Amino acid sequence: MATVVSELEGILLRDPDPFAYFMLVAFEASGIVRFALLLLIWPVIRTLEALGKRDAALRLMIFVAVAGVHMSEIQSVARAVLPKFYMDDVNMDSWKAFSSYPRRVIVTKTPRVMVERFVKEHLLADEIVGSELAVNMFGYATGFVKDEKSPISGRAVRLLGDGGGGPVIGLGRLLSSYLPPCCQEILYPPYASEESPAEQHLRPLPVIFHDGRLVKRPTPFTALVILLWIPLGAIVAFIRIFIGLLLPLKLMPYMAPFLGGGMIVKGKPPSLPLAGHSGSSGVLFVCTHRTLMDPVVLSTALGRKVPAMTYSISRFSEILSPIPTVRLSRNRDVDAEMIKRQLEKGDLVVCPEGTTCREPFLLRFSALFAELTDKIVPVAMNYRVGFFHATTARGWKGLDPIFLFMNPRPIYEITFLNQLPAEVTCSGGKSPYDVANYVQRILAATLGFECTNLTRKDKYKILAGNDGTASYTSVGDQLKKVVCIFKPFIK
Repeated sequence: MATVVSELEGILLRDPDPFAYFMLVAFEASGIVRFALLLLIWPVIRTLEALGKRDAALRLMIFVAVAGVHMSEIQSVARAVLPKFYMDDVNMDSWKAFSSYPRRVIVTKTPRVMVERFVKEHLLADEIVGSELAVNMFGYATGFVKDEKSPISGRAVRLLGDGGGGPVIGLGRLLSSYLPPCCQEILYPPYASEESPAEQHLRPLPVIFHDGRLVKRPTPFTALVILLWIPLGAIVAFIRIFIGLLLPLKLMPYMAPFLGGGMIVKGKPPSLPLAGHSGSSGVLFVCTHRTLMDPVVLSTALGRKVPAMTYSISRFSEILSPIPTVRLSRNRDVDAEMIKRQLEKGDLVVCPEGTTCREPFLLRFSALFAELTDKIVPVAMNYRVGFFHATTARGWKGLDPIFLFMNPRPIYEITFLNQLPAEVTCSGGKSPYDVANYVQRILAATLGFECTNLTRKDKYKILAGNDGTASYTSVGDQLKKVVCIFKPFIK
């Protein structure tokens, strides 16, 4: 069985420099102070590399990025944050050649814990060879690797020997020292795959769920821009939120350009509530779920406050919300009764995915909304940001609106579709699941997204290792969290 051994950096990933990924670990696992410190020593790292001391430069990066960080935090970042950025950097030509061999091994100069999940789950590697972080008795990384003499070649030889039985082909770079000496042949770019195009894995498995606050890979220049923007962005965010709480919703679309934001409305929204006379019920706006602000932006587009059914949002976010919110219990019977009562009062917003998804995929829609009304208006929501994501699975959700408005130019796109005709609702003989799947499909088609059967529990199991049920704390506990978050700035 032929085996391919490929370098990760510079071959399967286009960028040969892992600095940006260590910056991600520093930011997401430790905070902005370590992020700034790692950026500060970047000139030293480059100087060491220019002097031919690449191993010393790599060890310095590792030390500053992870020293004193608990391994559980590093593993969490490797599970939830890094795969998205690695996937964006995959070299598809190299991937096609790599995936055409039956047994695949990757060697990397990055600590194995950072890349193992990505290369095995998304690049379908059978084995990975990389350095191991040294950990103290309390589970914290010391910042050193276990073998300072780089055990990559020796371990790769043992792995390849255990799998034996065929030629070992290496995919590498000129002047590279990371491929093991047992490779019978080393190929250099451009690569020609061994199999016909029909037999190749045309794409790695996509990253559907990911976490972390940063939108862009923090290269040195991008990281510097982010650091310089954060103080100003925090001020801008609080100004935007304060003005948003003071002004009527009808004025916000006109004020958004002056505040640096944008709102693009497509389709024809209902201009007036359809409830209000005897025997009438409100319209149920069924939205895709991109951020916590979806119902607020929808109400802004309508020019009136429409209550929103919410799942796991923080008390802090509820306090800031300019529209009424109704907390769902995740008990089907109780929630159905609450939705019915709200619809008797007027229009209502619901996001049946139950949680946000950043990538161009829609999660499975709960069918509950289809059982309760036939007045359903699908609404496709999407947003664009520059620096920070406005959602989190691992962090404190109360900061979501702040991070959204910290972006230089947050833009929301709202597309109102036509109200569902009676024949495709439950009153027309369709099952609630058929209605939910139909709404999911038409919203996905509008946005150019893909439908999935993944759920909220799938997302949180992958990203946070729990079922996504929020635990609500007292106001005092939440204030303590705020103090902890801003403690580095106070020092």
